[in-house]
Amino acid sequence: MYSTGNGDVSIPHRLFNRRGLGYQSAMDGHFESVDGMTLLDEGDGAPFDLLRPDAGSRAILVCDHASNRIPSRLGDLGLPRDIIEDHVGWDIGAESVTRILSERLDATAIICGYSRLVIDCNRPPGSPASIPETSDGYLIPGNQALSRGERAAREREILEPYHGAISREVAGRWQDGLPPALVSIHSFTPALKADGRPRPWQICILWGHDGRIAQPLMENLALTPEITVGDNVPYSGLHVAYTVNIHGHAAGLPHVGIEIRQDLIATPEGAAHWARVLQEALAPVLANHHLYQARHF
Repeated sequence: MYSTGNGDVSIPHRLFNRRGLGYQSAMDGHFESVDGMTLLDEGDGAPFDLLRPDAGSRAILVCDHASNRIPSRLGDLGLPRDIIEDHVGWDIGAESVTRILSERLDATAIICGYSRLVIDCNRPPGSPASIPETSDGYLIPGNQALSRGERAAREREILEPYHGAISREVAGRWQDGLPPALVSIHSFTPALKADGRPRPWQICILWGHDGRIAQPLMENLALTPEITVGDNVPYSGLHVAYTVNIHGHAAGLPHVGIEIRQDLIATPEGAAHWARVLQEALAPVLANHHLYQARHF
């Protein structure tokens, strides 16, 4: 079954190793800024993890909200730990699915190492949503009235290294004459606390103007009657796709955002199952050699 959020219609017949490979990390003391502010300490870990840099697939997987880790200097941002461990702090299950997909597809993956409560790497830096003061109705005390230096440290030490790693992987393939495809993995809650309305989709595909991956992927997923596929729900790829837009859309590369419902992938068994479902639907799309060309829509 395939759903757009406006009713269902039938359609015919993708643990923590924080070394951050290829990245000179904050732990080496190279983040001292002109205002003297630093964020990450030696024990905090690197801002991203790079998996399978020499993978055979031309697809690059990214996971913006993989972790609920918070730098030690920020404590718990003034929040109870149970909130940080809930969906407010991260996309539950998304990292596990990304790691499994990276192996099954033989694809490079870049996984963000810090919570979106510290800085949201899928939002434009400097925007109000980049370092949120509230999330799903919760006030975030540690994000109130930050100075420019405090904001800059989060951008410099987390967001910029993460996006720099993606840029390097994309550029490396371009330089080899092999334009890549970009696949972003997220998860969504069964219902938002704000309204409590249930979300019936198991998996949702987010896309903007470029449907080269999204459309055949949705068709493949919809071949399984037990799966209800969402098209640009519960979010729109036109509005919340900073990572794939700057690294994919801007260059005319094929790209897509994938959201899986969190209750389905919160356990290792669930993550493995849905990674397999996604791999079986996505692999034929990525195998199409006509996909890998720059096109602007």
